Parts: sequence; C-alpha cells; structure tokens
Amino acid sequence: MRLERLNYDKIKIFLTTDDLRDRGLTKEDLWKDSLKVHQLFRDMMNEASAELGFEVHGPIAVEVYSLHAQGMVVIVTKSLESEESENDFSDEYIEMQVKVDESYDIIFEFETFEALIQLSRYTFRQNIHDGMVIYFEGHYFLLLNDEQPVDIDNLVSILAEFGSPSTLTVHRLKEYGKIILQENALKEIYHHFWES
Repeated sequence: MRLERLNYDKIKIFLTTDDLRDRGLTKEDLWKDSLKVHQLFRDMMNEASAELGFEVHGPIAVEVYSLHAQGMVVIVTKSLESEESENDFSDEYIEMQVKVDESYDIIFEFETFEALIQLSRYTFRQNIHDGMVIYFEGHYFLLLNDEQPVDIDNLVSILAEFGSPSTLTVHRLKEYGKIILQENALKEIYHHFWES
C-alpha cells in the first residue's frame, strides 16, 4: 500500500493486487459491503493517520479506481463539515460517499523523462518494447496494453518502481496531452539512450 497526500483534505492510496491478496481480497470483493472491506478501509485510514497525519472524523468522499492490472487507486477527501463537526461524533464514525470507476488500460505517470529512460533499461531486458508516451501537465505518462510478453503483475511491479499508476483516462491524455512517442516507446527510448 502506498499513500500520497494530494492536499490538506485529500489523499491517494495505491493498493496493488498483492496488497489485496495479502488481505484475502480480490478487486471484485471491494464492490461488496463486507467485514474484510471495512477492515481494509480502517487499515488504510490508520496508515494514512500514522504516515501523513491525515485524520478522518465524519463525512468523507471515497473514489475508487480499479486499474485493470495494477490494482486500485483510492482517493479519500475529507468533507469541510468533518472539521466543524469533529466533536459531534465518536472517533469510530465515518460516513462515506463512494464513487467507483474501472479502467482497463495500464497507465503510469512519471515525474521526469529520466525515470522512463531508467525504466526502459529493465523493460528491454524483459522483451517489452511497446507503449506510448504522452506529456501532460508537467508529467510523462506511459500507456501500455495488457498484451505484454510477461506476467502483468511483474510488469506492474517494475513500472511501480519508477512511476505511479494514473487514474487519468487514455482519452483525456490523448486529447489534451502532447504525444511524445506514438508506438514502441520503450524500445525507442532504450535505443536512443542506452545503445548510443
């Protein structure tokens, strides 16, 4: 589980399929209202409190994005009311509004192009040459299809070492971003930076 504070009242939590499996859950289980799901959410909020100082009391909005092979991204936003009404409820009270979305694309976000250069060294060895690179809002995005010659879970693990899964859609990136490499992006990057 990886946590990131987006701003004062919003955090992003990335759960890999391994994180879910370790807790005896699948992505399909998250759509159910079960004790395991409640425990997972409680664990996420405890970790967010310990790591980021993100305290939740009262109403919150939860957006869950199921990323085809990567796992899940959960965006948790505190309601403004939660600060004002903190004393009105016990510590156990959390009211959630949940929005669920699912993506079948493998999209990772990278802070720098250098991260993509370093990634290409590993992916080339794994015979992964595909991909499209798009520049959007100061970040680089790598789009891959799930028909790769390696196990998708292993691929996602490699990608996660260099970047973060993105909840942006392919359509938004293609429409508003600048396409840097249209096809075979990882192969092109490798050839330009490692074979010269």
